Amino acid sequence: MLELRELSCGYGAMRVVHGLSLSVGAGEIVALIGANGAGKTSTIRAIAGHIPPQAGSIVYQGADIGRWDPIRRVKAGIALAPEGRRLFKSLTVRENLVVGGYTRAKSGEAANIERVLALFPRLKERFDQPAGGLSGGEQQMVAIGRALMAEPKLLLIDEVSLGLMPKNVDICYEAIVRLKAEGLTIVLVEQNTERALAVADQVCVLESGRRVWHGPAAQARGNEELLGAYLGMH
Repeated sequence: MLELRELSCGYGAMRVVHGLSLSVGAGEIVALIGANGAGKTSTIRAIAGHIPPQAGSIVYQGADIGRWDPIRRVKAGIALAPEGRRLFKSLTVRENLVVGGYTRAKSGEAANIERVLALFPRLKERFDQPAGGLSGGEQQMVAIGRALMAEPKLLLIDEVSLGLMPKNVDICYEAIVRLKAEGLTIVLVEQNTERALAVADQVCVLESGRRVWHGPAAQARGNEELLGAYLGMH
């Protein structure tokens, strides 16, 4: 589904990610984990087209998409639920969801909204409320739902659990597991290592913009040296 080949990216002259190679199979959940400043968000933003590659390539379904603009990537099936959620706070939940589907046929809008509400029933109660008045957990549900309105094949979620109450983290992760069961491919950026390892098929550990470990999540869960050295778990 997705392959990063020696990808380097950053901001202006500053390089944040250095020569990252990563393969994401169709239907997999791949977790990018590491400390603050490790390059996780920059990697996911490069995949979404929000920052250009400085070197290397991004290959999606066999096509090099490094020069594609973000809208073309959305139309091709790549959707991002960004860090900080970035909702239109004065718009209602419904309006935020509609905006997420603007590249798709209007005829599918109602069915896509129903899909989101089935995944996050709490949003039914908030449907006509401004997104800015929602709790952080509810806003995260809207952000994921808005990305799903684009009918993605590859869903990028940046910092799923950041700042959320544990109950809302549970709801979001239950949704992620359901989406995987439906066949969606997901790349997950997460600081909550334990939650990421519980759902991921593969894990890529970043430190200072470089890949320091990559392999099956089951191996990472049993690697005490890795967990202690890079992930703050013992």
